[in-house]
Amino acid sequence: MTTPTDLRDREAASPRSPTVRGRATLRGHLSIMRVDHWVKQVFVLPGVVAALSQGTQDIPGGLWGRLVLGMLSVCLVSSSNYVINEVLDAPSDLSHPVKCRRPVPSGLVSIPLAYVQWIALMVVGVGLGMALNRPFGITMFVLWVMGCAYNIRPARTKDVPYLDVLSESINNPLRMLGGWYMTGTLAFPPASLLISYWMVGCYFMAIKRYAEYRDIDDPVRAAAYRKSFSYYNLQRLLVSIVFHASASMLFLGAFVMRYRLELILAFPLIALVMAVYLGLAFKPESAVVNPEKLYREPVLMGAVVACAVALILLMFVDIPVLDTILKPTGLQIRG
Repeated sequence: MTTPTDLRDREAASPRSPTVRGRATLRGHLSIMRVDHWVKQVFVLPGVVAALSQGTQDIPGGLWGRLVLGMLSVCLVSSSNYVINEVLDAPSDLSHPVKCRRPVPSGLVSIPLAYVQWIALMVVGVGLGMALNRPFGITMFVLWVMGCAYNIRPARTKDVPYLDVLSESINNPLRMLGGWYMTGTLAFPPASLLISYWMVGCYFMAIKRYAEYRDIDDPVRAAAYRKSFSYYNLQRLLVSIVFHASASMLFLGAFVMRYRLELILAFPLIALVMAVYLGLAFKPESAVVNPEKLYREPVLMGAVVACAVALILLMFVDIPVLDTILKPTGLQIRG
């Protein structure tokens, strides 16, 4: 016969119920910086490539030094945002079958020290950014502010349906802007490129939300873990994925037609990457929930590398015949 005591013992032993608490450790504090997520800063590089492709006449010397300093700045500011996210999400993480094992809910982090860590990482990261140049430093500060808006009440945009995806993904164009200013140019990049980059970030984030919701497979528990899940369902998330994919390609097309027609040749590869990524969302325990593990997906990585190589080449190689083929001249529309 199963007694109430037996049930409590089973619950305590369950990996879904992190009832055992440890004490604060250095490893716990290093873990909440999510250094393994620094790989996401690769999204800075398209901004670097875009700036360099516009011509090097206004790019000052010392580029490599600025890139190293800039990447360190981006990583530290991102870690500052990760720290506050880990601290403030700890109560809801207890309702997640995997995230309940994170350092904060497991008691491996001193909360007062974590707040000091959060501010210190921001100060150093933004300070390095300001040392590089003022536009880059301001961009890093805005990146940090958006992390605050995403995590901290009363804003806490991560709790608001659709705004959670939009506000989280604003990090994409901010990273691109950071990469642009790392080169030393002070000009502002095309708005169509930044918006496209924002929308494709929303596309990836909406897919992550879809996979998270499906894996939890319990609307009540999903809502306890992430407040926006009380509104979302699989149909609404799929519709949002289609919207963000369409918007990203619309603005990318506007950029291509106005600034770099050669990039149109990369569209099939871009579509392939987006299709493969969407396909991953339907796998159980999909890697899209933990993007830092996407390198384990060979088909996706192959498509990403091919797409990246094509985009870089097409940013620098001129193909005049495309202008003749794709830009009709002398066309008159009679009303």
